[in-house]
Amino acid sequence: MTNRKEVAKLAGVSEATVSRVLNGIGPMKETTKKRVLEAAKQLNYELNAVASSFARGRSGNLGVVMPHVPKVHLFSTYYFSELLSGIGEAVRSKGYGLLLLFRDPATAFDYVSLYRTQRVDACIVLGASGIASEAAGVRRLAEEGLPFCVMDQSFDHPGTGIVAADHERGGYDAVRHLLDKGCRRIGFLNGSPQYSNSSDRRIGYERALREAGIEPDGSIVYEGNYSRTSGRKAAEAVYRDLDRLDGIFVANDRMAIGLIQELRAKGCDVPERLKLVAYDDSDAASLTEPPLTTVKVPFYEMGKLAAEKLLVRLSGKEQDDALPINEKLQTELKVRKSSGA
Repeated sequence: MTNRKEVAKLAGVSEATVSRVLNGIGPMKETTKKRVLEAAKQLNYELNAVASSFARGRSGNLGVVMPHVPKVHLFSTYYFSELLSGIGEAVRSKGYGLLLLFRDPATAFDYVSLYRTQRVDACIVLGASGIASEAAGVRRLAEEGLPFCVMDQSFDHPGTGIVAADHERGGYDAVRHLLDKGCRRIGFLNGSPQYSNSSDRRIGYERALREAGIEPDGSIVYEGNYSRTSGRKAAEAVYRDLDRLDGIFVANDRMAIGLIQELRAKGCDVPERLKLVAYDDSDAASLTEPPLTTVKVPFYEMGKLAAEKLLVRLSGKEQDDALPINEKLQTELKVRKSSGA
């Protein structure tokens, strides 16, 4: 196997010079740099990734920080599995490592220590909410100006990087579809209010109704927590209000499936009695009965884009690397049978 000494001999420089060129450390004459790179290529010399990371003061890892929720299998949920798949693909293609960490949502997580101890070079925060403890950890990251990105959750600090979907437009499209199907009394089963994307969906829901000349009715807006169990529990209130409903928008597929199952057990069929549009377009959306009309969210693409943006920034090839990442991807309505299609 070729070593650094052989590269130095062929290039006519010292081993230290070879190390500086290949690690990108310090100023270097262009002619010297060219000789070293040509020699390395000729000898098929590959720089040791771990040694390179230490020489540059980097870990070579992109960190992903997720909430630890007891008794919840996060990796089996469509949201997390798709985001992680996209992040993983970007990391793999760039030759970076991926470090997965868990935080307690009830306490402020010390993100900055991950950088200080060189465990990560950048990080992506998944599943963050607007509660004070989580906001405090993210705010500290932003104040330090470190390379990071929050997925699908907005924060007030202008230094917070974010990659999200346009949930306001997604909610609008869902309700617009129900209106086009003849629905006029449209309820809404939303997710947990501490997530900004829950608010975004509701804004889209209300905008579509108002454009149709319908004033939103808060008494037919229900709250779940994005789990199938919460959808089943919400069925009691939805069933009670059936005489005031002809359609319902549900903020994710899991709640929609739970709601449909429990309504069916009570003798209410979807879409014959109640037309329904869900959200996410998870794997289960086309397999459940009836198949769900749902808003497709590009979670995989969001995760991939967030990781790519951070890795480009770390490479120094991004001209505006001092600015926080700010990307919003579009959703897409997928029409199936649950809305009476």
